[in-house]
Amino acid sequence: MDDIIALCKRRGFLYPSSDIYGGLANSWDFGHYGTLLKNNIRDSWWHTFVLSRSDMVGLDASIFLNPQVWEASGHVSGFTDSLVDCRNCKFRTRADHLIEDKVKGIKVEGLPVEKLTEIIREHKLKCPKCGKEDLTDVRKFNLLFETKMGIVEDEKSTLYLRGEIAQGIFLNFKNVLNSLRVKIPFGIAQQGKAFRNEITLGRSVFRTMEFDLMEFEYFIHPSKWEEAYAFWKKNMWEWALSLGITASKLRWREHEEFERSHYSKKTMDIEYNFPFGWKEMFGLAYRTDFDLKNHMKHSGKDLQYLDAKTGEKYIPHVIEPTFGLSRLVGIVLEDAYTVDKVNDSERVYLKLDPKIAPIKVAVFPLQKDEKLVKLAEELYHSLKVDMTAEYDNAGNIGKMYRRQDEIGTPYCVTVDYQSLEDQMVTVRERDSMKQERVPLDKVSAFMKEKLSI
Repeated sequence: MDDIIALCKRRGFLYPSSDIYGGLANSWDFGHYGTLLKNNIRDSWWHTFVLSRSDMVGLDASIFLNPQVWEASGHVSGFTDSLVDCRNCKFRTRADHLIEDKVKGIKVEGLPVEKLTEIIREHKLKCPKCGKEDLTDVRKFNLLFETKMGIVEDEKSTLYLRGEIAQGIFLNFKNVLNSLRVKIPFGIAQQGKAFRNEITLGRSVFRTMEFDLMEFEYFIHPSKWEEAYAFWKKNMWEWALSLGITASKLRWREHEEFERSHYSKKTMDIEYNFPFGWKEMFGLAYRTDFDLKNHMKHSGKDLQYLDAKTGEKYIPHVIEPTFGLSRLVGIVLEDAYTVDKVNDSERVYLKLDPKIAPIKVAVFPLQKDEKLVKLAEELYHSLKVDMTAEYDNAGNIGKMYRRQDEIGTPYCVTVDYQSLEDQMVTVRERDSMKQERVPLDKVSAFMKEKLSI
């Protein structure tokens, strides 16, 4: 993990947030290549699950919602984590994470705080920071961030930064029905920021306070939930593999009853095998009619669906596939991180699937010769019209290759002195390091074919 984080910072994928002021816990900034990678993954998701389907529509709901929304959804009372403090150094951490890291074979999700305290005492767990065995009893805290609305002190009211992006979808269910020609089954999808006041032990973008989610609520007849659940389970798995993630590092795990969220009747996770163990990558929940039913009750609005063919009126049930985009960027980078031996030296590269790689092709002049530079720049500008390209002229060819390898660029094109005579350039493939000569006027078509553009 340390090597991967160092590469991400060195090559402009991720930076610790507010670094010049000492940083801010659980906060990361995406650099140029991290942003490109994240956007490519996001666009692949949007194309796969929205644009290529006829039963899905998009939405971009507000981050701020009426506070009654979170009361109706159960988040104000039930959206909590377990917290423990060190009396010696005042370090605060998640009790369940502390136990999972130090005690093997214990499932702690959903256990009451009294039981978590008992486990900490029984195993004589110590503070992760100072090493003292002086921890408080475990207590619950709400994960929603509170803020205030209004400029006059007396008229301020409490608002919450959204802890999930699903509620905006449920609030707009009737709007979508009334404005778009949709019929059940159909889905409403969105991507956006969510915020959770979580205490974590680090681990880069695996768990942060501010993160990007991609998810959709798929509205179905109550009798069709098992069929729909199996359908989306299959599609989620296939999309994960399409990103180039190693299949042997993925598995499905079903939540036990005590660990399911308050709104779920069945939840499964696709887990990824991190260096610190199997952890959630995607989640698939059967939310029943919990959300629409509660919003009907608290708002007094009718959120039922009328089937025009059968005349049946009912509250739709919901299947919810959830994808953490920020976390997924970290997983893709970790999975792609590769170290090879080349002539008794190490070569580090990111084996990213070309369709999500931040840069598709890099163009170099072999030397800083005016004629080579001119030809390389012309090729670079012609390529960047159709793909994300990069021009590099800042070192010897070996160093430029190594830099692009660490960025994950699938192809590098070198313009050399022979190119001036035969109008051919050298194309080098990242993974195999194979090189081939390609006519200058065929490079664009060559790249489009290789990259499936």
